[in-house]
Amino acid sequence: MTKQTTVRLPDDLADDAEAVARVRGDSVNQLIIDSLAAEIERVRADEDFTARATKLLERDREILDRLAK
Repeated sequence: MTKQTTVRLPDDLADDAEAVARVRGDSVNQLIIDSLAAEIERVRADEDFTARATKLLERDREILDRLAK
């Protein structure tokens, strides 16, 4: 299953993305997918990021638990 979304890029970045995709023999869509996947893997490996995410999610759970009472 896929989800469609719109990404607005500055002209220069869009031009660069098109050039990179063309040279790689890929679509801009695939370049964006690959780039996002790489960034997500990078932040998953970042211990500071995961600690902040865990703290934020714990706080959200506390709020939701309080509201559910």
